[in-house]
Amino acid sequence: MDTGLRRYDGFLNSGSFMSNNNWWRGAVIYQIYPRSFKDSNNDGIGDLPGIIEKLDYVASLGVDAIWLSPFFKSPMKDYGYDVSDYCDVDPMFGTLDDFDHLIKRAHELGIKIILDLVASHTSDQHTWFLESREDRTNDKADWYVWADPKPDGSPPNNWQAFFGGPSWSYNVRRGQYYMHNFLESQPDLNMHNPAVQDAILAQFKFWLDRGVDGFRLDVANCYMHDPLLRDNPPVDDPKPQFFNVDFPTPFTMQDHIYDFSRPENIVFVKRIRALLDQYDNRMSVAEIAFNKDGLGAGADYTRGNDRFHTAYNFSLISGQKASASYIRDALEAYAASDGGWPSWAFSNHDVVRVATRWGGAENTDNPAFIKMLIALLTSLRGTVFLYQGEELGLPEATVPFEKLKDPWGVYLYPKWQGRDGCRTPIPWTNDAMAGFTGAADTWLPIADGQKPLNVAAQEKDPASPLHFTRTFLRWRKNHAALVSGTITFHDTHRDDVLAFTRTHDGQAILCVFNMGEEPVDLTINSQPVTLQGFEAQFSVDGSVAFSSNP
Repeated sequence: MDTGLRRYDGFLNSGSFMSNNNWWRGAVIYQIYPRSFKDSNNDGIGDLPGIIEKLDYVASLGVDAIWLSPFFKSPMKDYGYDVSDYCDVDPMFGTLDDFDHLIKRAHELGIKIILDLVASHTSDQHTWFLESREDRTNDKADWYVWADPKPDGSPPNNWQAFFGGPSWSYNVRRGQYYMHNFLESQPDLNMHNPAVQDAILAQFKFWLDRGVDGFRLDVANCYMHDPLLRDNPPVDDPKPQFFNVDFPTPFTMQDHIYDFSRPENIVFVKRIRALLDQYDNRMSVAEIAFNKDGLGAGADYTRGNDRFHTAYNFSLISGQKASASYIRDALEAYAASDGGWPSWAFSNHDVVRVATRWGGAENTDNPAFIKMLIALLTSLRGTVFLYQGEELGLPEATVPFEKLKDPWGVYLYPKWQGRDGCRTPIPWTNDAMAGFTGAADTWLPIADGQKPLNVAAQEKDPASPLHFTRTFLRWRKNHAALVSGTITFHDTHRDDVLAFTRTHDGQAILCVFNMGEEPVDLTINSQPVTLQGFEAQFSVDGSVAFSSNP
């Protein structure tokens, strides 16, 4: 009898819902990848005290919140996305006291904190899995996805893991296979088991009670699998368009309709939202990954008031070169999907940095291009995610094969180096270790191509992307239309010029972005507009009120 589930659901629904001022709608959220932000103890790895040391810098940017990538206890096979203890800080990052200090100082600075919670799978070193694998009768025997082999000893079905190989690994103790969508060391939790849902919700509650302001939910569409374990069908075109992989792998050759993105997911999503609604002003943002209709799936996960508050997908962080139609199509498709409030990002810890991905060799280090991108991203209707170093215009780093850490990069090499190129340490100064550490070496190499763009140098240059980011985000905060207004696109009849109007409470701002190098003259809504190459321009009442290229 599942009395635990009923007790917990009773708690969730017993009281009135807490207030929510929707602070996250139109917020700018700064993503910090802790390993690479700032090292405080000179071991070559960033940590929580290092983040605390740089919180004044983050506050100076004018952002509203920080998303912290995982710092939980982990064997680090997938660098924190393989959790062995949800309720403790890995010693390489510090202690729970350090986290409490971090959140207290962030709140003093007016910055909210959201955590990256990985609920679809754990590390194989988690005590839950260590117990589950022992036999088929223990208390946690069905906390993970176990299945018998086929009569010939092969895996239960044809599912393929994202990082390579089958989604199944054999365990001799149980004489069964266990499922893993990612690494063999990342077994999938069995979310069809209500006790597992209860246990995961308890981890959410642990951090909510410590004062966190919300969660980014890693691969939130991967919580449930098909209980019948049916084979995935093949896809017509195995060439993917996610992350920066544009070549087929066994994973991309399947239509993943049975191993994730299951309709049953929504049941657990509603339980997460019900818990969050018991707290003041908390939010959730879901990562919707690997779905062939990412925008539609994002809408499904945010529709109404009982699912995630918002979701972002990979529509604007894919390998495609930017164009006006590309961005407009994504926003209009989401608007037509009847989803909730959207979120957008150009970069994160999983993809090639936008300066390189969209700039190419010719514009990667062009300050005008970087400023235009910052203005464009933070002017879109939705919540904005700004990845650490994006305010500096950091390009993608090249990491030699022998120094690669990302298991996916090792698997894909030499077709792609994986995710390490966007995860290298932030350059704070131009010294040998870029002001990141006092150690003689770092977990990933300091990128020579990034060091000239260091924070100290940009602080001294009033025309730098860093100063522009601060100036524009400050200006944005004083214009409600850019934060929470509606958006209406205008036809420019050019794919290098994007134009839209943001409107709120009588305020209308015409936003025009020249995504090309050459100057342009055009007319929008009977208003003549002249733009220099890579210029972002904002007009109020027919007059230019702000430009990225004054």
